[in-house]
Amino acid sequence: MGTGADNKGDAAFRATTLTSTWHEPAYAGALSFMRRRYAASSEGADVAIMGIPLDVATSYRPGARFGPQAIRRISALYPPTDPAWPQGINPLEQLAIVDVGDAVWDYADPSAIPAQIERQAARHLESGATLVSLGGDHFITYPLLKAHAARHGPLALIQFDAHQDTWGDARGGIDHGNFVLRAAAEGLIVPAQSVQIGIRTIAPTNAGVLVFDAEAVANEGIAATIHAIRKRVGAAKAYLTFDIDCLDPAFAPGTGTPVPGGLMTREALAILRGIADLDVVGFDLVEVAPAYDHADMTANAAVAIIQHFLCAIAMRANKGVH
Repeated sequence: MGTGADNKGDAAFRATTLTSTWHEPAYAGALSFMRRRYAASSEGADVAIMGIPLDVATSYRPGARFGPQAIRRISALYPPTDPAWPQGINPLEQLAIVDVGDAVWDYADPSAIPAQIERQAARHLESGATLVSLGGDHFITYPLLKAHAARHGPLALIQFDAHQDTWGDARGGIDHGNFVLRAAAEGLIVPAQSVQIGIRTIAPTNAGVLVFDAEAVANEGIAATIHAIRKRVGAAKAYLTFDIDCLDPAFAPGTGTPVPGGLMTREALAILRGIADLDVVGFDLVEVAPAYDHADMTANAAVAIIQHFLCAIAMRANKGVH
């Protein structure tokens, strides 16, 4: 950790390496995700953090376009102001991580937005970096899956959510409630190897995806949930999407479609630790809507979830160092 006078403040712009870390006040300075260096390119990085501030696909309360901003701001609490790494490994020292800013598009041309997200995601995947995307509403997972499937082939989907997102039809449009249906219909995911965790609503179809709902998590426990995910996904390459409304509104009130009866943050983090060695090639966290949040509870939970995913990447890279 650098401590010299030249290294204090604004690591988002002044970091000399992609693993540079030094103390900055959590309440001041330029805010990137976990103070990682901003970069126009992900070349040479292990992980690229990209915001996707889209909420035109919401069916109830909007506001998730401000999710990336809120997540970045609260992430300043973590490195190294409050270095809580329950896995015993600091991914900021193990991985070259860059914040590549937010995806951009012409807001006046909504029909072009999916292709813009896919194109910008693909550019970072071409560098070999693992893409971590900050939403935004849950529609963003659809173009992200297209970009990842183009690189890796059809993927197992691991989805933490209150909703199955299989509504409507698979013919197009921009809707945060049908990305799973579209992904299955287009062969982006392999339903027989895909699983949804924390569901507590009913949809017309499960699209062939295994549903391990919130009641099952509560009744059968964390170990059984981990076993169900691992058995379903196996050795397949997987994409992990975490809708923050998977958590009970008591833990994540800042979201567009809150549903009581969800997971506790502690349960979700324990499950993520239990599947850390699965071959997850991409990740997004969606539906943080800070206008409905209280004391940054939702954004803080989001950062902890992303932190756990970064730890998982670092642990796999270091062959299981704990």
